[in-house]
Amino acid sequence: MATNKLALLRYRIIDECLQNRFRKWTLNDLIEKVADGLYEYEGIDSGISKRTIQLDIQSMRSDSLGYNAPIIVVDRKYYTYEDANYSIKNSPINDADMEKLKEVVAILKHLNGFSQVDEMSEVIAKLDNSLLTRSTKAPNYIQMEGNSLLKGIKFISPLYEAIKNKQTLLIEYKSFKSKEASKNFYYPYLLKEYRNRWFVVVRSSKNKYLLTLALDRILNVYAIANEPYKEYEGVDFDRYYEDTLGVTKTESDRAQKIILWVNAYNIPYVKTKPIHPSQQVIEENHDGMKIRIDVVLNFELEREILGFGESMKVLAPRNLQKRIIKRVQQMYNHYDITNQEE
Repeated sequence: MATNKLALLRYRIIDECLQNRFRKWTLNDLIEKVADGLYEYEGIDSGISKRTIQLDIQSMRSDSLGYNAPIIVVDRKYYTYEDANYSIKNSPINDADMEKLKEVVAILKHLNGFSQVDEMSEVIAKLDNSLLTRSTKAPNYIQMEGNSLLKGIKFISPLYEAIKNKQTLLIEYKSFKSKEASKNFYYPYLLKEYRNRWFVVVRSSKNKYLLTLALDRILNVYAIANEPYKEYEGVDFDRYYEDTLGVTKTESDRAQKIILWVNAYNIPYVKTKPIHPSQQVIEENHDGMKIRIDVVLNFELEREILGFGESMKVLAPRNLQKRIIKRVQQMYNHYDITNQEE
């Protein structure tokens, strides 16, 4: 059964009382102290019943919360801890809770870059270290993809806030193709993650077209208060990438019908992990399977197809087929086996 906030507050107040060895605590004393605490912290002025405090003491004594508090009654009247050094704050967590906490910490660490998580970084680090020192040496049961060396993560939070608050930004950006960085005013609309890289969809104040900027190429982001923000009309950003594999597209791009053949060995992989949500099986036999996906033609699609190597073949459209043939030929030319020594 879940323990509510008020119950935890009552346990804390009782714990603080029982740690105070300079005073003897009757049940009525504990009731009065808990009632005072509930009023001070939560504004509750209805008091607290004797039965509630008795049940609280019983819960603290039990293993249900993992406390096993050594609460004793002296002279059949006064409540205290048998162990003068005991406190529920020092109570070790059980193995099941330990594993749950380890998973939660792993998830929080994976969400780095967001200010909501970044503000808790010290707490997360302390919890992570505490779990490590208390660990039962059990192996990790959950691992998530991450790249601690990834650049641009620090810009996620300011970009997110700018999109949410409709804030114009001055962004200093240096693409892979540019020799020098440039600064421009941008109106940000959407943050997008693809394969552990982050991108932001924006429009420059200099033109009317949408751009996709990679966060690892951003050098600086500045919020501009005196530059009016401009909405982008005609695009539903909730659905902007529905017809796209990856992030490379413009607002004028439209999905095309892509027909692919997959060999028999890879059928289970493609079925259980579709290349795109639009994937449909057209035909299947002992040699392989034909599938259809409806996506924009872009670099990420080509890379996905090439990643399957000889296991996949483009059947349509013809322009994509030619593009893949050209890239395969270029790959082949890298391996001039005629000039290699045995």
